[in-house]
Amino acid sequence: MKLLFFPFLWFSRAKLQKRLAGKTVLITGASFGIGECLAERLAETSAHLLLVARTAEKLQDVKRRVEARGGRADVFPCDLTKAEEVQALLQQLLQRPDGIDIVVNNAGKSIRRSIFLSLDRFHDFTRTMNLNYFGPVQLLLALIPTLVARRGHAINVSAVNVLLAPAPQWAAYQASKTAFDQWFRSVGPELNARGVGTTSIYLPLVRTRMIEPTKEYRNMPAMQPEQVAQLICRAINSRRRTYAPWWLMMGQLASVLLRWPWEAIMSKRC
Repeated sequence: MKLLFFPFLWFSRAKLQKRLAGKTVLITGASFGIGECLAERLAETSAHLLLVARTAEKLQDVKRRVEARGGRADVFPCDLTKAEEVQALLQQLLQRPDGIDIVVNNAGKSIRRSIFLSLDRFHDFTRTMNLNYFGPVQLLLALIPTLVARRGHAINVSAVNVLLAPAPQWAAYQASKTAFDQWFRSVGPELNARGVGTTSIYLPLVRTRMIEPTKEYRNMPAMQPEQVAQLICRAINSRRRTYAPWWLMMGQLASVLLRWPWEAIMSKRC
């Protein structure tokens, strides 16, 4: 069933070692799930890892595991939903003499809630927008000059949902993820023209703690975080612009052709 989603997860470890020799990689959302697995995977290279997440204690744990594998990592506790903390983080990052070569935008927040249960929860929308959109935009705006100078690479861990028909009860999450996806794809050609690689990775369901509250997802097929980490390594090697499941194009076509039946079915289920 795993092969249904991403049948080609293999990557050349030798090429990754060569690609990351002397490089600095920034990973957001590095304390759990995909970010944690990616940090452990890259520990086997000579890359210097900059690990960003909200939970300082868990970041230190990831750092210890990276170093136990012979890697090098520094941790930067930061709540990316707070602009002042992001600015403080950037002040530290921009003072680094070795710059940053690769940015992996992985941090994210998901909320599934009926709009009728959200009428007094405007903070649901501000929280998701701050973490999934404003935070990474603020981060990249400041880091673009160093990425251009080092002909670096920005990788966005996105979701297939942003390219499909929207689903009810996911308004906060889908709006915020779609916002950054559109921003990232809009600036992509400009960055590419300056030598910066950009990669959007569109993921189906991934078995992380983010999906645990949704009971409907517990028995559904899902990728494992380790698989996604391998996919990101593949993206680092190739600098390809897009990775997506083979079936996504069919889903996009169905989203257009079957829009009205879809909306009718969803209306009856809500």
